[in-house]
Amino acid sequence: MEKIIVIGNGMVGYKFCEKLRAKADKNKFEITVFGEEPHAAYDRVHLSEYFTNPSVSHLEMAPRSWYEENDINLISGEMINAIDRNNKTVTSHKGTQLPYDKLILATGSSAFVPPIKGVEKEGVFVYRTIENLDAIIEYSKKTKKAAVMGGGLLGLEAAKAMMDLKQETHVIEFAPRLMPRQLDNAGSDALLTKMQELGIKLHLNKNTRNIAGEGQMTGMEFADDSNLDVEMLVISAGIKPRDELATQCGLAVGQRGGIVVNDLLQTDDTDIFAIGECALHKNFIYGLVAPGYEMADVVVNQLIGGEEKSFKSYDMSTKLKLIGVDVASFGNALCENEDHKPIIFEDKHTGIYKRINISEDGKRLLGGILVGEAEAYNMLLQVTLNGMALPPNPEDLILGSRGGEETKMELPDSAQVCSCENVTKGDICQAVIDNEFEDIEQVKTCTKAGTGCGACNPIVKDIFNEQLAKMGKTVKNVICEHFDYSRQEILDIIKIKKIQDYNQLLNDHGTGDGCETCRPLVASLLASTWNEMILDKGKDSLQDTNDKYLANIQKGGSYSVVPRIPGGEITPDKLIVIGQVAKKYDLYTKVTGGQRIDLFGAQIHQLPDIWEELINAGFESGHAYGKSLRTVKSCVGSTWCRYGLHDSVSFSIEVEERYRGLRSPHKLKGGVSGCRRECAEAQSKDFGIIATEEGWNLYVCGNGGSNPQHAQLLAGDIDSETCLKYIDRFLMFYIKTAEPLNRTATWLNKLDGGLDYLIDVVVNDSLGIAADLEKEMEFMVDTYKCEWKEVVNNPELRKRFTHFVNTEIPDPTMKFEDMRGQKKPVEWGA
Repeated sequence: MEKIIVIGNGMVGYKFCEKLRAKADKNKFEITVFGEEPHAAYDRVHLSEYFTNPSVSHLEMAPRSWYEENDINLISGEMINAIDRNNKTVTSHKGTQLPYDKLILATGSSAFVPPIKGVEKEGVFVYRTIENLDAIIEYSKKTKKAAVMGGGLLGLEAAKAMMDLKQETHVIEFAPRLMPRQLDNAGSDALLTKMQELGIKLHLNKNTRNIAGEGQMTGMEFADDSNLDVEMLVISAGIKPRDELATQCGLAVGQRGGIVVNDLLQTDDTDIFAIGECALHKNFIYGLVAPGYEMADVVVNQLIGGEEKSFKSYDMSTKLKLIGVDVASFGNALCENEDHKPIIFEDKHTGIYKRINISEDGKRLLGGILVGEAEAYNMLLQVTLNGMALPPNPEDLILGSRGGEETKMELPDSAQVCSCENVTKGDICQAVIDNEFEDIEQVKTCTKAGTGCGACNPIVKDIFNEQLAKMGKTVKNVICEHFDYSRQEILDIIKIKKIQDYNQLLNDHGTGDGCETCRPLVASLLASTWNEMILDKGKDSLQDTNDKYLANIQKGGSYSVVPRIPGGEITPDKLIVIGQVAKKYDLYTKVTGGQRIDLFGAQIHQLPDIWEELINAGFESGHAYGKSLRTVKSCVGSTWCRYGLHDSVSFSIEVEERYRGLRSPHKLKGGVSGCRRECAEAQSKDFGIIATEEGWNLYVCGNGGSNPQHAQLLAGDIDSETCLKYIDRFLMFYIKTAEPLNRTATWLNKLDGGLDYLIDVVVNDSLGIAADLEKEMEFMVDTYKCEWKEVVNNPELRKRFTHFVNTEIPDPTMKFEDMRGQKKPVEWGA
């Protein structure tokens, strides 16, 4: 067998092995892979996910068993430090020496560290490997302020990681704008504003001169004589090709680094190839994974004697979600050296910036930039790559049809949809036809489309659905293996058959014993339909832990208590009661961002007693534990504010008390602002109401969180009665039609016809169901009961709130410690 040695077990090295084994008989090649790190190959594209899920396994490209099953000798934790080209051997730092017939250099790159005084000090890290991340996580436990050097793609990913570690985060960028290689000034400004809104502090045009501190860094000093006090620095200022082995054995390297290769990816030794970020092709280093995968394919084709294939220049378009903000650039994004006509759309209110560059004759799309909203990225990229004819009004590509005939563009079968795996539209369609696939995951497994960086997943799904439609098939979105129905169909069955019990539904319309997917989903639907106490009739066994105990379980095993405070308005007497309860039960107390007071640290057996004292003072459950209405935030409105147009507090209280306890596919939040200054942040809520001179503007389908989205105007200048009527219809229509765990923003994004269709249904009653929706909401309002009060007044329900079945002693494993005069849970294992 021909001996193949691969130096480097990153994403590209792994992909080379996968492709070679897929295309050639196992008996033809003996493959050995050396990896410096102790892990099998893992996904560096999604490396930041390690901060929220610190497990290597979920990032692995394949488990170690895959290498064994494919007869690949994986030698990890061992670095090759010598190549003998004359004798065709490699030697590791542990003394392992092996011969090769063909050698594949997939050594990748290392983090570029600028030559700055003090970079060797404690507290300075690079952002490249799992080991780097482990070190950053450990060090962050004793710091509160961190800086990231680099405002490019890697730097902004690192900034997201610092936020996940609860650090006050600063980004230092040498250039005058963020992502200078991908964005123009206006695009960078839009991104900068979005990041500042998230609390990240940006420092542009900064040349770092020195890392201050004695042994351990304490700050940064810049060339303009300014300073920044930070306790940790993460350097993510670019990459440096790993070409030291090539230099050691006499292979040609570029002046600025990189192993020189030809179109066949051969070095100046025809038996040695270089692929990925270590390869310098036509004086260019490709820092994305897709070109590396293509390089791997080119080399595999040569080894197996397949069709002649060479590596050409590669498209560097990219789409990422940076800290919850969509950012994309494609084709010739900046068009600095090409004649073009730019078409630009900018909305500074929502932070959206779109730019497309078309040719002088108006016939071709050359490239573009998308910030804040990048849903059109995949189609725009395909239009650019395939030279597709533009519509009569090219601005429709980023603005939509705006009331005219919708612009539809059909991709050719040759269009490369997935650049990571070189999958075309034709490949996807043919896989569906040949295998009669009816599941998108089957298509992805077969073609590998969408399994790399994942940016192409939306268009892969669109192509899949279109092909099914051409074949006369539709995708059935069932909730799980136990019910052959969608969420909407289950809801209809419950209503039509008047089913009030999970077991009855399962026996009559399902199979098996149910699962953790369908049980809470059905429990939510039963609550949304009949508005019964969720702990009655054995429904508590269906619930997640939070719903089961009507409280959120917190770190260390204790629970939090969040009483409802409609509109954020509270009397001094009620404030005193909260203070007395918190003091009596030794609860950590915090004012939340939703105008509530959260009480942490309650043990299960204390919950009914705490609720009883709060209920006696006039409080009720705030439903912080449920997929239901959480809060309706308000400003002080015209009652106190000199800018206020209407009484936002009174209206927010009326709204909150109307929809309290309403169960839905996801949590709901509302807001009422007394004027356009928007102090209640109503446009970041599932429904938001803003006062105008004529009445109220009603906005819907916004949300904050990790993927923020502004709410959109449903109706303007309406009176209070009409506003409530539209919210009734909107919420019940959402409950009827949304998928499980979809926020209203996600639901609207998936809704055929989008906002225009929603307005037709809710405002214009195009489906003729408005009266039914209002009637259903009135039933929910009329039958509302406080769940805490139900438990307090029911001795049998109270008995459930114990740590242990046969004793009333509290949980002895719970431990707390002092923090700023209040308690907090002791870390596990401490």
